[in-house]
Amino acid sequence: MKIDAHQHFWQPARGDYDWMPKDNATLNRPYAPDDLAPKLTRHGIDGTVLVQAAATVEETEYMLGLADATPSIKGVVGWINFEDPRQLSHLTRLTAHPKFLGVRPMIQDIPDIDWMLRDDLQWAYRAIVDLDLTFDALGFPQHIPNFLTLMKRYPDMRVVYDHCMKPHIRDQRAGKDAFSDWARGISRLAEETEGYCKLSGLVTEADDGWQADDLRPFALHILGAFGAGRVMWGSDWPVCKLQATYDDWHDLATRFTAHLTPDERADVFGGTAARFYRLG
Repeated sequence: MKIDAHQHFWQPARGDYDWMPKDNATLNRPYAPDDLAPKLTRHGIDGTVLVQAAATVEETEYMLGLADATPSIKGVVGWINFEDPRQLSHLTRLTAHPKFLGVRPMIQDIPDIDWMLRDDLQWAYRAIVDLDLTFDALGFPQHIPNFLTLMKRYPDMRVVYDHCMKPHIRDQRAGKDAFSDWARGISRLAEETEGYCKLSGLVTEADDGWQADDLRPFALHILGAFGAGRVMWGSDWPVCKLQATYDDWHDLATRFTAHLTPDERADVFGGTAARFYRLG
């Protein structure tokens, strides 16, 4: 299968997308399966992983309803409240759904950089391991040391690092070194944990007027550090539309992986996601 390992659908009228700018016409509008279908067909993509975009269990249930009605949605990454141990019942209930894959706390939006290591949250990681679910790690470069600590604490937790850990590519263009510390952190995640990484989200970390060469060193470092067998391509559509079309990012990723063997490219564009998420 060719898989888009990271995309979103949402309906702002539901009222729980607290991060979404109300004045952003690109983001603040409904996105549904029919909007994405032509793009999947154009690029020969067999299925997608639908990822949470709201910090509510209700949105997870909404996505599972979309998955029930949409064969191209191969799985759903949802959300539970890690700060409420009573939500173990929700997690257990959701696990019974055949397309429920795991969870993603919205760590990038939490002001406390050490939030993920709080003692009162550890029940959630233990439950993820016990239920054999996946954990999508969403954060910025400053979160890398804590993710490294977390994954050494729970080496059996199946983790994928979202969006290449969101390097500050726009700062690189402004003359700051956004690569070196990020690259060292990424190498440690690759070498010292069993985690996977999503080749996604780079375009929205770049500045207006970005060029392929702005993104290339970051993409190539991800591929070199993790290897194709632990890298999965994701569109991050429709968020990617802030800086690029679906077609633009797909074509750019194809160029960034041109040096790989055919089998390695097949991993990046589907095989890795199918194995990690255990997609049928």
